[in-house]
Amino acid sequence: MPELTSTTVAILGGTGPQGRGLARRFAAAGLAVVVGSRSAERAAETATVLADATGGAVTGGSNADAAAAGDIVVVAVPWDGHAELLTELAGALAGKVVVDCVNPLGFDKQGAFPLAVEEGSAAQQARALLPGSTVVAAFHHVSAVLLEDADVVEVDTDVLVLGDDREATDLVQALASVVPGMRGVYGGRLRNAHQVEALTANLISVNRRYKAHAGLRVTDL
Repeated sequence: MPELTSTTVAILGGTGPQGRGLARRFAAAGLAVVVGSRSAERAAETATVLADATGGAVTGGSNADAAAAGDIVVVAVPWDGHAELLTELAGALAGKVVVDCVNPLGFDKQGAFPLAVEEGSAAQQARALLPGSTVVAAFHHVSAVLLEDADVVEVDTDVLVLGDDREATDLVQALASVVPGMRGVYGGRLRNAHQVEALTANLISVNRRYKAHAGLRVTDL
């Protein structure tokens, strides 16, 4: 696995539940983390809280600041702001590994359901908008509740990692595996990201029925 000790991880949308939870876990694992947000002030406040909670190196700023600072940049923004933000930050993200964990989902009285995406998936949309970046899809199925719970020592789940560049997918598998209990598993090419994103709707249904925070495990590996 690649060595990550000198790697800075930036999280766009790092003040939302998923971004904040990932930031907490990466910081606790000893990685330098930059929290990005539309509000630099809110990002700085979140970073201070996470640094105090984990003893890690966490800073905060605007999404543009985070994009510029990160070696690996995680996209954890709401789907409805995904395209606009990535279009705006394409220059800052050039040359970087960009990890998209956005799930294009809708919600109605029957629960969650996957939305159609013109490019095929959120990750493929990111690739189209970021021609200078290496886009990887990962972290779609990790419970934000578990990530943010300081009493949860190990996050018991596998993380499916998809992409077209072997070095980049190896890097993101290693990133997932720095979190105790979590394991990065290669899940195929980026063209297969749609069903991984869509599966989140099924997990939401599982969690609602069983009042759980279910994840995934791949057997026989």
